[in-house]
Amino acid sequence: MIRAAGARDKEAKARFKLIAKSTMLHAAATAKRLRTSAENAADSYARAMKKALEAPAKRPAKTKEAA
Repeated sequence: MIRAAGARDKEAKARFKLIAKSTMLHAAATAKRLRTSAENAADSYARAMKKALEAPAKRPAKTKEAA
């Protein structure tokens, strides 16, 4: 937007505004994907930790065999 304000003609000003708007839209979409990815990773980690805590309770006890 700063470049658009300093542009000398209307065409350049419009072009810089369009570039700035496009950049903001792409940045917002990227931020949304990154946030979704982070949330998925956190959920996956939480599921893995929960499963790891439950796993020992479900396993049968090992018995020692006399030799």
